[in-house]
Amino acid sequence: MTTQTKRFQQLQFQQVDTALSTWRGAQLPARPPAGWARTVREALGIPATAQAKQLGITPSGLQKLEQAEASQVITLASLRKLAEALGCELQYALVPRQPLAQQLQDRAIQVAAQQLAPVTHTMALEDQAVQGAARQLQRDLLAQELLAGPRRNLWK
Repeated sequence: MTTQTKRFQQLQFQQVDTALSTWRGAQLPARPPAGWARTVREALGIPATAQAKQLGITPSGLQKLEQAEASQVITLASLRKLAEALGCELQYALVPRQPLAQQLQDRAIQVAAQQLAPVTHTMALEDQAVQGAARQLQRDLLAQELLAGPRRNLWK
């Protein structure tokens, strides 16, 4: 991998993580039990019949869509249509629970520990086990080596 490619990947990684940090830090309200589509429609005072007509479906079709959203089985395309009809914008994101860099670090440590496990076991059988801080240092050094290489190696 060239240095330029590595820099590009790092820049891309930082941009994605920065964009997602906005979502991660957002104090978004919980999804209403009836779903957002029905909640917004009712808050605006739009009758189901009027909303259904605007969408070119029957009122029972609208009810099914709203129920599908509430039970989280609606397609994004259908949800986008409902949002548009309500004058809303559908925003969609996968929001990591922790920063991407932390996810990579945790995964590298996990992979390093897995890779060292057979060697650690064999050395222990030979009464040559590496203990405590030295073992952790070996794991951390291997994790750093893994992080410096192609990221796909972390997921094999």
